[in-house]
Amino acid sequence: MPVIETTPEMVRRVYETSRKRLEIVRKRLNRPLTLAEKVLFGHLDDPENEHVERGKAYIMLRPDRVAMQDATAQMAMLQFMLSGKDETAVPSTIHCDHLIRARSGAKEDVARAIEENREVYDFLQSAAARYGLGFWKPGSGIIHQIVLENYAFPGGMMIGTDSHTPNAGGLGMVAVGVGGADAVDVMAGFPWEVLQPKLIGVKLTGKLHGWTAPKDVILKLLDILTVKGGTNAIVEYFGPGAASISATGKATITNMGAELGATCSIFPYDARHKAYLEATRRGEIAALAEANTDLLTADPEVAENPEKYYDQLIEIDLDTLEPHLVGPHTPDLAHPVSRMTDDVKLNGYPDNMTAGLIGSCTNSSYEDITRAAEVAEQALARGAKLKATFWVTPGSEQVEATIERDGQMETLKKLGAVVLGNACGPCIGQWERHDIELGTPNSIVTSFNRNFRKRNDGSPETYAFIGSPEIVVAYALAGRLSFNPMKDELEAGDGSTFKLQAPAPAPDIPAQGFVFKADGYVAPPETPERVEIKVRPDSDRLQLLTPFPAWDGKDLEKLPVLVKAVGKCTTDHISQAGPWLKYRGHLDNISNNLLLGANNAWTEEPGTGIDVETGEKKPIPELARSYKERGIRWVVIGDENYGEGSSREHAAMEPRHLGGAAVIARSFARIHETNLKKQGVLPLTFADPADYEKIRADDRISIVGLKDLAPGKPLTVVLHHADGSEESFQVNHSLNAEQIEWFKAGSALNLLRKQNG
Repeated sequence: MPVIETTPEMVRRVYETSRKRLEIVRKRLNRPLTLAEKVLFGHLDDPENEHVERGKAYIMLRPDRVAMQDATAQMAMLQFMLSGKDETAVPSTIHCDHLIRARSGAKEDVARAIEENREVYDFLQSAAARYGLGFWKPGSGIIHQIVLENYAFPGGMMIGTDSHTPNAGGLGMVAVGVGGADAVDVMAGFPWEVLQPKLIGVKLTGKLHGWTAPKDVILKLLDILTVKGGTNAIVEYFGPGAASISATGKATITNMGAELGATCSIFPYDARHKAYLEATRRGEIAALAEANTDLLTADPEVAENPEKYYDQLIEIDLDTLEPHLVGPHTPDLAHPVSRMTDDVKLNGYPDNMTAGLIGSCTNSSYEDITRAAEVAEQALARGAKLKATFWVTPGSEQVEATIERDGQMETLKKLGAVVLGNACGPCIGQWERHDIELGTPNSIVTSFNRNFRKRNDGSPETYAFIGSPEIVVAYALAGRLSFNPMKDELEAGDGSTFKLQAPAPAPDIPAQGFVFKADGYVAPPETPERVEIKVRPDSDRLQLLTPFPAWDGKDLEKLPVLVKAVGKCTTDHISQAGPWLKYRGHLDNISNNLLLGANNAWTEEPGTGIDVETGEKKPIPELARSYKERGIRWVVIGDENYGEGSSREHAAMEPRHLGGAAVIARSFARIHETNLKKQGVLPLTFADPADYEKIRADDRISIVGLKDLAPGKPLTVVLHHADGSEESFQVNHSLNAEQIEWFKAGSALNLLRKQNG
């Protein structure tokens, strides 16, 4: 059986192997290497022959581990069961953090989730036991916090079936969010294929102070790069400012690199990493890192002349960086808090702030909670009251137990906080909110990572803004967006007014150490072959998969357009979360949410489309099923950065299941484009983005030239207009030779199963 834990022996092997591979690559390239390159090239499957070229070459890598959360693990494990393998080839874990609905408090919410999701949890635990994975029960903690505390190590490589897997980059890993099919490949012992990312260097100078927190570094970078500025790139931080930020603060920054569209983000090894590793019972690993710092930092020449080694270079001065809020509806709309009063008036944002929420995988560290608690203490000392509901999500059993011992939890409760389970909760739409009516215009401020419309509470009229935990507390005390915590005053209990003081620098490591707690962890058994995995045939939560059909060798002729998406179309729009999470293990049932959030160019209501044969307007899932029943395949037209957001491969599997053949977009988000390829759906981009405008509601679309499909070779799209006229244009693709074989086989899993015999 594989080792689930990250042992010193495992880390030693990784460093030894990486060093050998890098010796080979250095001879080939004959130039200094950045940190990201060292980790990537140190994990090459074939360092002698692998073609390496940023932004152009697909490279084959050997990750050290796989991590999955419960919502995505269901489909990943169902696919792994079809792979023909008897056990996972690399250390892998499943974390139950997504299916817990936030409603009344930790104890009640977790107990209810266990009862509601018993069938799914039993499946995941039995599948983990059968195939040799570690299993973390509901309530144990959020996947990324658990990984940071237990499994992450500098210089390692991990993939995870969640878009915020890059959280582990805060501890010096190349940690990448992927779809479940990628995880299946690696667990089955095959290398992981990815487009070699470009490199964005971010030099941090100065030092954080006052109200400014690590969160503000990534919020500022989102302002600079936007939600697609990091696509197919690794963001590598360096400079004196980087060394001043704690390991958990670094993790906050790399976590939200996902919002840039970045492949991942990474920080070099430093003393803050050493301290965190030692504090989390990984002293031997810290010693190994100390002995291999040359592997865990960029070559000296890179820092001396960074413009020579990065494709893009950005500098952020922490001395002058202000605290920010970003939003609403997108994480790259940035506002320094000093400008919020003016921006509320200018943009007509609802000034009434109804809820403040802190925690999530992005900001649930001991340091985060301590800073938030200090702001709460100031309010309690003056008798100030919350003006908005206030919700707290600890990140793990370890953080929860430690802040209970040290008093931060009690402080937050005294202020009026509802403490939720150690789970994702409101961050991913698992918030059963009762304080406002659906559709009421209001604003909320969170320390989460995403704020798409309807993301947190399902209401299209909730304006969600993101900031640091301490800023969230300040706004919850004010109850309005038009507030500047750096200068505006609050009302005390006696009617006087006072100004909050910026919280003092908080320790990332408790003075008494962490309370080590991992009661929810279940190791795989010694005899996994005796474990039986049961999936009821009549279950509405779980459904065994059947392979998708292989390509028939023909061009796609005269297919209708299911939807022409206008503007932002994230994976939340394509496959909504919230109440739909319970169907993540049942492909047919969850397909009933297909594109329900998409804005169609030809209809007024989101999630509706027009039947090209009858002219009838229908919900998109119903229309897709109707086409499938009639034997009609279809295409989707997408706008810019189609598939932005969460890594959920359901957003690719649902179209495939209901008859989707291709998605033609102006551009794609990285993970979603890969997920489409894995499931046998063609992701195509307009050679001329203006051709998007040519497509009409009653068009039929042909995609020709598929028999000659080859890397770098464009295809032709023919539009058959209802008036009998035709026009054609070119579309591009990024399929390489291996991915073309996925398409021909019907899916990557079909090819994998064939290779396994």
